[in-house]
Amino acid sequence: MKTIGLIGGLSWHSTVTYYQIINRYINQKLGASHSAKCIVDSVDFQFIEERLAANDLPGAAPLLCEAARRLENAGADFIIICSNTMHANFEKIQKSVSIPLLHIAELTARRLEDEGIKKIGLLGTKFTMEKPFYKEILERSGVEVIVPPEKDRLKIDEIIIYELCREKFPEESKKYFLSVIEELHKKGARGIILGCTEIDLLIKQRDTSVPLFDTTKIHAEKAAEYALEK
Repeated sequence: MKTIGLIGGLSWHSTVTYYQIINRYINQKLGASHSAKCIVDSVDFQFIEERLAANDLPGAAPLLCEAARRLENAGADFIIICSNTMHANFEKIQKSVSIPLLHIAELTARRLEDEGIKKIGLLGTKFTMEKPFYKEILERSGVEVIVPPEKDRLKIDEIIIYELCREKFPEESKKYFLSVIEELHKKGARGIILGCTEIDLLIKQRDTSVPLFDTTKIHAEKAAEYALEK
């Protein structure tokens, strides 16, 4: 079994979910009392939040590169970044180590291809919804990506950073997300990417009939699957 390196704390709440999904997958595949071999390097999210508030995604790269190098030095065979937004720094982080990183958007694109999805709604931080680092990967696989209007993008971003990342899950925020999902569905989205690893803490598939693609689950299960490959 390969050792998984997780860059966590982005926020820590979703890192917990990653850990649970990975270990459950390994146990289901191997049985008995098996669990995953993994190493977590959890950063201080306050610094990340400050970079986001300053619209400075590249400013987070040095911290994440240091975390990746620590994971490699500790014996990780590959790395996952437990965040969608921080994949804006994917190339820099990959260049900082000699072991592979698994890209969350690439794995999500493969899932959409498997499902035959050609038009998808994307929710996440404003950076994930607006910047090319994420959408271009989906579009290269032949998927049309649609996002909410600007006012909704800004509100979604605020909910993620100042509520979900702080372990607050107001019912009104859940209803708001569901209304945005319904609007994207009306515009032709065959499904919705939960493109922030905190959104699945608020919204579950049982809450809507619109197919949801939970990037946390996709990323974590693929990491566990890769760890078992010979």
